[in-house]
Amino acid sequence: MNMQETPAVFGTEDILRSLCNSVTKVLSIATQSQIHYSGMVQRITKTCLKPDIGCFVLFDGGFSGLVVINFSAQAAMELYESYLLSMGMAKDELASSHTADEVSNVMGELMNQIVGDFTGKVARELQTHITQNQPKMLVLNKQVMLSVDTNLDKPEARRVTFFTGRNNIFYLELAMDRTEFIKLNDFEHGEAPDPDELMAQVNAQAVTPPPASSSDEHDDLLKSLGM
Repeated sequence: MNMQETPAVFGTEDILRSLCNSVTKVLSIATQSQIHYSGMVQRITKTCLKPDIGCFVLFDGGFSGLVVINFSAQAAMELYESYLLSMGMAKDELASSHTADEVSNVMGELMNQIVGDFTGKVARELQTHITQNQPKMLVLNKQVMLSVDTNLDKPEARRVTFFTGRNNIFYLELAMDRTEFIKLNDFEHGEAPDPDELMAQVNAQAVTPPPASSSDEHDDLLKSLGM
């Protein structure tokens, strides 16, 4: 009896899982600590920026969506401090409050790395392309809730709880068009680029002398004249 194989289908939860894995990968490496997320996902009706620090990124292309991450002051300061201390900065050189511009800048850079890792995986695993805007990081007062809207035809929204190494909590929210990716043909996923290997290649090219010219401009001119 001929059994027809069921094609692989990738939906909202699969895309969300990929995004969550990018968050844990980037933040775990950057802070040299263990970041993990809950095995349960919450279905929500809208995404919001909430205190103490909220960040959002819009993406478009193969599919459209919005990513929001809401950090408590404790979670933001833990990630900020761990990241800079792992880079060799002294403790007394760090900002002491989550409202400092430096904290927002660092958290925005980490968000940019997360989304960059995610868009790379989308290109390799789903064979489509998405672009994103520069992450926007906002320090919010506890009495303020800012709702972010984006143009989605059939929106689906999810919230996932994350835990830092010290068990501080932050939340990721994803809103995107309802969509499914169905695998038609088998293909090999491209390997993720190794940052260390890329830097080694760049350095090798920088120290490699350019090939010597066989003749100078004067000789070329003489040859062109038949001399």
